[in-house]
Amino acid sequence: MGIRMGLAAAVTLAALAGSADAQQSEVVFSHKHWQVEIVGWEDGSLGCVAQVSAPGESFSLWTFPDGSVQLQFYSTAWEFGEGDTADLEVQIDRRAAWNLTEAELYQNSVLFTLPDDQAGINFIVEVAQGNRLYLRSSDGADVQNYSLSGSRASIDALIECGEVITSTKPGNPFN
Repeated sequence: MGIRMGLAAAVTLAALAGSADAQQSEVVFSHKHWQVEIVGWEDGSLGCVAQVSAPGESFSLWTFPDGSVQLQFYSTAWEFGEGDTADLEVQIDRRAAWNLTEAELYQNSVLFTLPDDQAGINFIVEVAQGNRLYLRSSDGADVQNYSLSGSRASIDALIECGEVITSTKPGNPFN
């Protein structure tokens, strides 16, 4: 079964998940330390996530049906409140650093929505081509780093997953 057929089945399962859990997910692709999952929430919304993780740490790229892409950096060592933001830097290999202005700090996560323009696309391309991603504070101090080994294939699977959930129309199929 190809990835597109697997995604279609996963979309159906996520949509039928009901409200037993706040979220249901299904792995649709794995490569090296990366996993791509389709996620369904009890309100019927869907998302796709590509994630590389180590014990207690992860870096994720989320995509949603509206086409938005969100970065999530997670660590069990972080304990943020709600409503806080920070200016951060992300550097991939030895390329120029990206500024994440007003990244949201929430519980154990740093969240940032990529711009819906060429800069956002360029960032995703750098992740796919990179070997290591460095998360830093705005003054350049190292916070965390993540292996990007296997990211190219995983981002391809994430894009395919995003195309499937974008084309999935909830509601009455007869309208």
